[in-house]
Amino acid sequence: MANGAIALAMTGASGAPYGLRLLQLLLQAERLVYFMISTPGRVVLEMEAGLKLPTRPRDMERRLCEHYRAPPDRIRVFGKEQWTAPVASGSNAPEAMVVCPCTSGTLASLAAGHSRNLIERAADVALKEQRKLILVLRETPLSIIQLENMLRLARAGAVILPANPGFYHRPKSIEDLVDFVVARILDHLNIRHHVMQPWGD
Repeated sequence: MANGAIALAMTGASGAPYGLRLLQLLLQAERLVYFMISTPGRVVLEMEAGLKLPTRPRDMERRLCEHYRAPPDRIRVFGKEQWTAPVASGSNAPEAMVVCPCTSGTLASLAAGHSRNLIERAADVALKEQRKLILVLRETPLSIIQLENMLRLARAGAVILPANPGFYHRPKSIEDLVDFVVARILDHLNIRHHVMQPWGD
């Protein structure tokens, strides 16, 4: 049975602001977040958002809780080979998982059913347990290999949600564009928000 937590994984694709904004809004919604980040993801995060995270999971937890002024038990960080983490087993899987941003390499590994690190294993668990798995791909243009990988994962039950912001809400800032995509993620997680007005309202 789902434990109510949301797993959030950030990989090394450009688009770190999407992942950070999603983390912020999940915390504001008082959700427990299981957080994972790849080594390339940490590099991109520092480049794009100026946020340098420690390498040790416990230190990273403290840094993120301080950054978002969140209670110390609201974020749990897991290392890439922490196989005792709840996300590694279907017996204690989170309610849903989001990979944001998702590299094409991560996409390929998930499509092939690889579990070489905790992010891949957690996503594999989400699929096999029929939990919501949202992949926020940030890549363009797309090769036929990437398109076939997306199709394979969609057929397996994943939600393919590319980071493609719309413009009908007349964005005034980069933050508005980020919020467009993050709002769609929250919609698919069934988490109420006031980031974007629904179409027609």
